[in-house]
Amino acid sequence: MLKRRVVTALWGIPLIIVAIWFDEPWPWFTVLAAVWGLLAVLEFYRMVGVAKSLPLTCFGMVWTLLFILHPHCTYEMVVPLLLTSSIALSLILLVFLPKKEDAFTGWAWMMAGILYLGWLLSYLVALRLEPGTAAFPDNGRNFVFLALFATFGSDIAAYFIGKAIGKHKLAPRISPGKTWEGAIAGIFGAVIISLLFKLPTPLQVPLSYWQAMLLGVLVSVFGQIGDLAESLLKRNSGVKESGNLMPGHGGLLDRMDSVLFAGVVVYLYYIFVVA
Repeated sequence: MLKRRVVTALWGIPLIIVAIWFDEPWPWFTVLAAVWGLLAVLEFYRMVGVAKSLPLTCFGMVWTLLFILHPHCTYEMVVPLLLTSSIALSLILLVFLPKKEDAFTGWAWMMAGILYLGWLLSYLVALRLEPGTAAFPDNGRNFVFLALFATFGSDIAAYFIGKAIGKHKLAPRISPGKTWEGAIAGIFGAVIISLLFKLPTPLQVPLSYWQAMLLGVLVSVFGQIGDLAESLLKRNSGVKESGNLMPGHGGLLDRMDSVLFAGVVVYLYYIFVVA
């Protein structure tokens, strides 16, 4: 398992770095987020049973894509329009579906996938598009790196420390393998990675030391909550992993659960504190 995790990381992390770093001639991070989000929402729909209805699945994937791409649209009403159209048009579609049994259950799960994967992932896309300043011209890019790598640092520290010394269960009814020792180690791991972004490198961000530490704590805490939320979803759906596209890691949704929440936290912190 560990060997497969490492092998997957060896090709996955460089791909992510390249996609975030370069934004010409295409917004490559948006492209990566769109592909990742579509495959992840398909995994989600398979878990919850929406995939049995092709019309609902196709509708959900299209609106998930629109939410992921919407930060590129400067029209201020784009989010209300997307929310309104996703609800109204999908309900109209629901009326005309031949199968009426559990129709609203399928609709509710379809909307959940749009909001969970599409809307939350759009925060990372929006963060990447944030303009920099004269002193820090690549703020958007660097804060995306911080969000992702602080999450990775949290996950790695939590995994290894939890395996080594973890004894006290964090949420045994949701994810029996997670421990308080691992969770605390994850916070320290994220804080250490966040502090590295204070170093005078091309990835430096305009944060004080206490701000970097606070942001690391927030990334880890909310990332772990996101992980537990997805674990609860899998437990309720009766599956161990969301998919098998990433050997050693499970599915794409398994790798996004922490990142989705962390991306929202970093974006909001950037907008309300840094910008």
